[in-house]
Amino acid sequence: MIERLIAYYELLARWNKKINLTALDNPDEAIDRLLLEPIAATRHLRPADIHQLDIGSGGGSPAIPMKLVIPGLNLTMVEVKARKSAFLREAIRQLELDHTSVETERYEELLARPELHERFDFLSVRAVRVEARVLMSLQAFVRSGGHVLLFRGPSGPEAPATLVPPLEWMGTYPLIDGLQSRLTVLSKLSLGHAVFHVEQS
Repeated sequence: MIERLIAYYELLARWNKKINLTALDNPDEAIDRLLLEPIAATRHLRPADIHQLDIGSGGGSPAIPMKLVIPGLNLTMVEVKARKSAFLREAIRQLELDHTSVETERYEELLARPELHERFDFLSVRAVRVEARVLMSLQAFVRSGGHVLLFRGPSGPEAPATLVPPLEWMGTYPLIDGLQSRLTVLSKLSLGHAVFHVEQS
C-alpha cells in the first residue's frame, strides 16, 4: 500500500508540472492533505461501504488514496475538466486500479441518469462549495442509510447550517492536527425517518 501511495504521489508531481492539478509547494503539507487525510478518513467507513462516488476529483485526492487503502472499493470519480480527467485515467492505469472509473461531466449532468440514483454507499467531496442546494442534489446519488463525507478546513461550524432532511449530521471529526482539517459525516435518512424529522421540527 505504501509503495502504491508513493507511486501515486510521484505521478501527481510529474503531471503537476504540465497541468495545474493541485498545490504541491510545501511537500510536507501536500503529503498530509493529499495522502494522510484520506487515510485518516477511512476510519469512518463501515464494512458495507463498498460503492464510492467522489465529486470534483481533480488530482485524485481523497478518492485514489482511499481506494489504495481499501482496494475493494468500487470507485467512480467525477471531474468536469478534460485534462484532469486524463490524469485520473492515467493514474487508474499506472496504479492498476480495478473497479474504478471516471465521469468527465458536471455532477448536475449525472443527475439525469436514473441508474446512478441511490447507487452509492457513500459520497466524498472536497473543495466544492457546500450549500443546501448542492447537498440536496448530491444526496440523490446516495442510498438510504448511506453517508456523505465532507473534507473541510478549520473554519466554519461543526455542522452545515443549512442542512435539511433527508440528510442528518452525524458528527465532525479531526483528520490532521497540523492542518486543523476536519471530516464532516452526514447520513441519508430513509424517507420515513426524513418525514418524521420534518414533522418534529
